[in-house]
Amino acid sequence: MRYIWQHIKAIIEKYDGSLPLAHFLKNYFKQHPILGSRDRRILSAMAYSWYRCSKGISTLELEIGIETRLAVCMKLCGNEKMLPPAIEAADASEPQLDLGALFPIDLSLSAGIDKESWLRSMLAQPHLFIRVRRDMGKVTSLLNGKQIPFTFVNDNCLQLPNGAKIDEVLPPDTYAVQDASSQKTGAFFHPKKNELWYDCCSGAGGKSLLLRDIQPGVRLTVSDTRESIIHNLKQRFKLYRLEPPVAYVTDVSDAALLSRALGSKQFDNIICDAPCSGSGTWARTPEQLYFFDPAIVEKFSSLQKTIAINVSRHLRAGGRLIYITCSVFKKENEDVADEIVKTTGMKLTQTELINGINIGADSMFIAQFEKV
Repeated sequence: MRYIWQHIKAIIEKYDGSLPLAHFLKNYFKQHPILGSRDRRILSAMAYSWYRCSKGISTLELEIGIETRLAVCMKLCGNEKMLPPAIEAADASEPQLDLGALFPIDLSLSAGIDKESWLRSMLAQPHLFIRVRRDMGKVTSLLNGKQIPFTFVNDNCLQLPNGAKIDEVLPPDTYAVQDASSQKTGAFFHPKKNELWYDCCSGAGGKSLLLRDIQPGVRLTVSDTRESIIHNLKQRFKLYRLEPPVAYVTDVSDAALLSRALGSKQFDNIICDAPCSGSGTWARTPEQLYFFDPAIVEKFSSLQKTIAINVSRHLRAGGRLIYITCSVFKKENEDVADEIVKTTGMKLTQTELINGINIGADSMFIAQFEKV
């Protein structure tokens, strides 16, 4: 089994964080078809364990080899049973995790999340969550029939094991894959029939679909910078048998382009699910923690302020701006909210850090403003 170590060492040596780790591993495995499914599972577990905690390992020894360090990472992440039989970590000191070394950067977190808990959450992959759109009885019956375990988070949200092949079991229009914390943002929407809503950074439409499922009668406009993403959004609306929204491909960080797209349109409510560091989701993508450059927080903070200020000009008096990030950093959350109030004169009516750590979900920030 020594070739396993040869491959994981090659992966660590070649991977630089420029691609998502999942994409890099997929490409790597294509280049090495000799690796079987079990080999790929082991190498994936090794790689993810390495990027989750290798920076935070300390032992009594001053120096330890990469094999021992990887074995310790696997143990800390609960994956030691996946180590090849010939590889033991018996010669390693009892692993100690130095959380400060995992994230030695002085960045304040938002109120509602503890730094130690957030860093410890990096050791495990969050769960898979689905939002059941209809036919809950049928969905749970089909899952039980295939012996796929699930847990109710609430009346519409199920927690499932990662890798559950639900696409082979459930009718595609009965559910949406959506993190539990992301689903909770819908509690802030309170949509009414015939209201004008604008999802200004829609991505593939998770929040827009949630909005429409809560109130099918809203009149919805969406935008994103990528035409392919807007295409995917429309396909999802079609799959779910929902009326497609008015859609624009535009850059909302550019006030002139936004004005050209929207003209004089004014909305009752605007969802601003802003681009961010994604730090509330790093347990799913631990390579982002490993390769983190603090300069991106300043970059995103500036971009978030610009976007929120630009779109607020298309909010009617008395309307609401719902600002959302999947970040835990105060600089992207409360600090941006303060700047929005200062620049636009809007009233900040509510903020919340949706902390998903205890249920193995992501963490998100949400702030609600009213235009006076």
